Amino acid sequence: MLKLFTLLVAAGIASPALANDTMAEVKTGGLIFAQSDDVSMAEEDLFISASEVRVDYVFENSSDKDVESLVAFPMPDITGQVDNNSAISDYDSDNFLHFSTVQDGRPITAKLQQRVVSLGIDVTDEFAKLGIPVLPYSQKTTEALAKLPETVRKDWIARGLVYPMAAGDTGVDLVPLWTLRSTYWWRTTFPAKKKVSVEHRYKPAVGGTVAISFLEGGEPKGERFEEYSRKYCLDGDFVRVVQQRAREAEVGGANYTESWISYVLSTGANWAGPIKRFQLTIDKGKPGSLISFCGSNVQKIGPTTFRMTSEDFDPTKDFDILILNPPETAQ
Repeated sequence: MLKLFTLLVAAGIASPALANDTMAEVKTGGLIFAQSDDVSMAEEDLFISASEVRVDYVFENSSDKDVESLVAFPMPDITGQVDNNSAISDYDSDNFLHFSTVQDGRPITAKLQQRVVSLGIDVTDEFAKLGIPVLPYSQKTTEALAKLPETVRKDWIARGLVYPMAAGDTGVDLVPLWTLRSTYWWRTTFPAKKKVSVEHRYKPAVGGTVAISFLEGGEPKGERFEEYSRKYCLDGDFVRVVQQRAREAEVGGANYTESWISYVLSTGANWAGPIKRFQLTIDKGKPGSLISFCGSNVQKIGPTTFRMTSEDFDPTKDFDILILNPPETAQ
């Protein structure tokens, strides 16, 4: 049973943020492995911060034969929309999370599979035939859509692939509405009776608001507060500090901002048995930040870092982190 853990640091809290000041976080997780009854995970060392996610695995093949496996890293879907509020920042790169991986000290060159889906229909081949880039928000995609033949333009609008939006007095831009699904994958071998280390890194897509959004009129109430309480395990002490700083902000204090980080812990649990040794380290970034998340046996190991360890860990739930960032004048 997860126990509540909340760290409090005195800081200034602001009023609720407006919807158009919100950036939605994008959930990511770890590697996915093909099902195996012979390969177990001896260790997982997970590090999460707003600037980097690092995951170090140690796998052990307990059988007397080599095990060949497919390994994949599913990137989060990118779905085009009229009002884009996704936290992904690098829309012009296929590797928009800057993903990299190493096995036993040697860099892995992963293959990339990308599929384009609209209304549940795979239209990847159609994009390839027309030479349209698949990244919805890429500048190259915008330029290519502007050159679509009129017949294709009308067809794609009718099928919900793009949306026509007025641009200036006479122009019309085509806004992508399709979903891009990307997966990096490679084949690997787990030698008999040996351990294999796999490391991977990427930059998370961190969501957030420009102010504190889970109080109503300075009070802990409403659907958003209830959602935050469940998702981030807010406790009474944490809420009272937030309320105090909100009152300070009303008389001239500077705004705090929210950051949201989500990690899918349960992804790819296809190995034999639970994780023998699991370690999670979280870095809140700034000493003056507040942080709240659900966890057990959490220890503060540095000015901004916290650690949670577990034996025979069974990853069944996602992990969500709330960070309240102080204004620049109160780091």
